[in-house]
Amino acid sequence: MNTIDSFNLRSLSGEELKLADFKGKVLLIVNTASRCGFTPQYEGLERLHRTYRERGLVVIACPCNQFGKQEPADAEEIGSFCQSRYGVSFLLSEKLEVKGPGAHPLFHYLSEALPGLLGSRSIKWNFTKFLIDRAGRPIRRYGSLVEPGKIAADIETLLD
Repeated sequence: MNTIDSFNLRSLSGEELKLADFKGKVLLIVNTASRCGFTPQYEGLERLHRTYRERGLVVIACPCNQFGKQEPADAEEIGSFCQSRYGVSFLLSEKLEVKGPGAHPLFHYLSEALPGLLGSRSIKWNFTKFLIDRAGRPIRRYGSLVEPGKIAADIETLLD
């Protein structure tokens, strides 16, 4: 398998999100948490979403509680926090695991397709970002320290 088309997620409200439905779009998939030092990156993710959505960018945040238990909230609290604090209007998945034996299959696939630093397959922390091209192929992985705005040029390239 070399595309994400066969994977599905559930939205924060429980609706099925078939990634095949986003074929022809550029996706930015990010594992997130509401109580993390990187949580302010929601603002930059929202800026990317608003800037590029008309050209075909889809941002999907996937809340995860595996790193320092920094996402302990339930779906309603997560949604409310993201909307009230950062004005998030992009897609939020249900809370899921991104590493280890309980990792969601999408994150297992992305970690294998795009290893991190020194070839590490494991996701190290919240706000790891995966950029997917219009054909559904994983293109680039960005660590937590990479601010969303620093990804804009790569997004532009895939949208052209």
